[in-house]
Amino acid sequence: MHEKHIAVIGAGLMGHALALVYALGGHKVCITDSNLETLAGSKALMISALDLLSEGGEVAASWNHGKLSQSVTWCKTLEETLPGVDLVVEAISESLDAKRALYEKLDPLLNEDCVLASNTSGLDVFPVVPASLQKRTLMMHWYSPPYLCDLVDIAGGPYTDPKLVEEMVALVKSLGKEPVVFKKFVPGYVANRIQAAIRLEVFDLLDKGLVTPEDVDRSVIHGLALRIPILGVLAKSDFSGLPLVQKITANKSYTPPELKGNCTSLDRLLAEGNSGVRSGKGFFDWGEKNPEELFRERNKKLLKLKKTLREIKPMLGAPN
Repeated sequence: MHEKHIAVIGAGLMGHALALVYALGGHKVCITDSNLETLAGSKALMISALDLLSEGGEVAASWNHGKLSQSVTWCKTLEETLPGVDLVVEAISESLDAKRALYEKLDPLLNEDCVLASNTSGLDVFPVVPASLQKRTLMMHWYSPPYLCDLVDIAGGPYTDPKLVEEMVALVKSLGKEPVVFKKFVPGYVANRIQAAIRLEVFDLLDKGLVTPEDVDRSVIHGLALRIPILGVLAKSDFSGLPLVQKITANKSYTPPELKGNCTSLDRLLAEGNSGVRSGKGFFDWGEKNPEELFRERNKKLLKLKKTLREIKPMLGAPN
């Protein structure tokens, strides 16, 4: 695929990593953020991620800090970022008001062929996109960290040009990623909806005092997680036998928890100042390790797992 000029708006958790992915794919990238401190810090985050990929043999030997600086430009304003871009990747906070305000600013600044792709995980942004941008706007939702996670959800809006969806699928594939295309936007797509259902069940069990956080994660790691990378969900049903799956479904033995909108266990932790790895404690105590060390350890393990799974390969039957 020919080189594109890509603007990434939002340099936080997802934005800096998306900028890196597009740069590694051979594209010219400009990145900006309304918070200049976040923008400044994004370069170190990209370098750290690039080092991880280099150490793991996931990028060509030619990729070094100098090449990264040649491929990515850090811009302080939208006006600096947008001239001549082919694709704008919106990766700002999950707020419709913030996205609406950004799209209104973008409208007069983008050339008539520029594509707008939102990385939103659950918001329907199409109603707040200006009419002039509707035809060339779509969702392209990535998973964190996107330089390790390959899934990309793609969904056009009611007025999106279908050819644009095809072009973005080709772009994602050229980056070595796995696109899943939706006929229309579905909040949470597939993976996040499944994750939300798991979280709802887990929070209910915790609040009722039926299990501990250790019980939950051991059950997932040693039960679900071993099989899912090989069989997914529906291929596992085929191996279980569909008659059995039908009987289990007919038994109606499972009742989903009530959707309360809160988790008492979670609320208590936050009230105590335990926000997760960055505070040192969340559902678990992460000791005295620096958060950056913990994230790097996690990413190293994810990379090792990814390389192993690449060799094993999932068992996916042909479409029926």
